[in-house]
Amino acid sequence: MVAEREVIDVDAAGAPSFGLSDELTEGASEWHAHRRHQLLYAAEGALTLEVADGQWLLPPQRTAWIPARTRHRVIVRARAALRTVYLAPRGTRGVPAEVRVFALPALGRELTLEAMRFPPAGGGPAAALAPAFFALYVRLCAEWAAHAGPFRLPAARTTELQRAMAVILERLHTGRGPGLTLPEVARAAGLSSRSLVRRFADETGTSFRAFVHQARMLRALELLAQQGARVGAVAGKLGFASAGAFSHAFKLFAGETAKDYRKRQDAGAATLRP
Repeated sequence: MVAEREVIDVDAAGAPSFGLSDELTEGASEWHAHRRHQLLYAAEGALTLEVADGQWLLPPQRTAWIPARTRHRVIVRARAALRTVYLAPRGTRGVPAEVRVFALPALGRELTLEAMRFPPAGGGPAAALAPAFFALYVRLCAEWAAHAGPFRLPAARTTELQRAMAVILERLHTGRGPGLTLPEVARAAGLSSRSLVRRFADETGTSFRAFVHQARMLRALELLAQQGARVGAVAGKLGFASAGAFSHAFKLFAGETAKDYRKRQDAGAATLRP
């Protein structure tokens, strides 16, 4: 994964809090952590955020709160635009102590874009506004993060379950998810079907079927965020019997219809373009 700007050591930045804008190409970052809290926003395209005990999809208009010193990495499967706000830990009482992923409201999108005015080095014409701006931003982040969405997939502890999860996700991302069966995944992981079911329960607290459904719905968020996406085509690609069945499942998962979600993506991307 390559950021199309000069690489900045954010931990050495002079400003306590600041914003950065990146255009990212396909790839994955190294595992790393920062001394500041982060608000990670996919302005365009979709990102996957991984931490030690889980992974989250960040489609457009979804945001990740990453507490300071949390080891993580970001995976980009297609070109994406990223906005990151780094916040000094001092003066951030009430913010979550764990990773949260949530929808960023219209006000949040505008403030995130405004945060790009404050450079890592500090100073500049907006410097006098920085303390008040980021104090407000932190308080609002705490409120938004309280409404985290169901965008997390659990992480595996053993290599066999890691392989099983990788097969499921790879099939969904290459359009070969329909027809995915427990015996097929078990064989790829080097386990019996019975053992794979037990591994899911023991290591993640969920079932094979629930994991596949969650992964399928997260992939739906990603596909619907693409320019020109059609609800019916996404439903077929993910193996739903009809667009109606897909729309029902999507609304239960995301709290809005697939059609409404699709409309918001174009509006949100236009809002965040500099």
